[in-house]
Amino acid sequence: MTTIMLCDNGSSKPQATLQLRELAKALSEKTNKTIFPVSLQHANRIPAGKINDEPAIIFVDFLRNQLQQDERNFIVVPLFFGYSKALSSFIPDQVAILKQEYGEFDLKVAEVIYPLPDGEPILHDIVLDYIHQSVEKTNNESKHIILVDHGSPIPQVTQVRSQLAETVQHQLPASYQLDQAVMERREGSEYDFNGDLLADVLEQKAASSIGEVSIILLFFFPGRHAGEGGDIVEICEQVQARHPGLQVHMSPLIAEHPRFIDILVDRINRLSNRLN
Repeated sequence: MTTIMLCDNGSSKPQATLQLRELAKALSEKTNKTIFPVSLQHANRIPAGKINDEPAIIFVDFLRNQLQQDERNFIVVPLFFGYSKALSSFIPDQVAILKQEYGEFDLKVAEVIYPLPDGEPILHDIVLDYIHQSVEKTNNESKHIILVDHGSPIPQVTQVRSQLAETVQHQLPASYQLDQAVMERREGSEYDFNGDLLADVLEQKAASSIGEVSIILLFFFPGRHAGEGGDIVEICEQVQARHPGLQVHMSPLIAEHPRFIDILVDRINRLSNRLN
């Protein structure tokens, strides 16, 4: 029997774990397989009382528990847009440590949400849908949209946002301007591939007398960065305090879209077909 884990990076915010659980439950029902919600890190810091009295179990602890029950075959369905260090380093490192302790076992990782160079058409559709939902709230004839992600020191992860934005832009009317931004980035010219900070792009919009901006969030769940009270809301509020005429319309999060689960089903099916 193969144990399937739906894995995000993890958050210390309760809502992220609760939504991960809801998504894993929906994916279980859709695939008729048992899907375990497992965060790689951080979630075990959440008091159980804030997540329905059920403590979150992180990746290493979950695997150890399964190995102690003599489970030896695992699949990770990663909630990652691209191949970050969580997938290229963290998971392999932890698996190597556990193999020293428990002996050989098999763990396979399904494709990321936006594998390069092919991309993911459903994610294109989700972003387009969020753009249209957001600009419906605006009054300006020209529509200004910013696709924002967290930021990564790995060029290939930034390339996901770049390719996604370029593909979506071609499907938008000429009056729609789609810019890109990063929530945060490391200092130094070697990280210029990340692009402009969200705060700077918003400042540029305000300086150009653009009154309304739609922000499309390239994040899965609410947490420290996205969602109510997160860093992105704080960045927007700080810029708006300096420019009271600027209105910001925020999209829902990617995993909240009803079509997102179809990507996850596809990832499981593709890996299963490859193994058979």
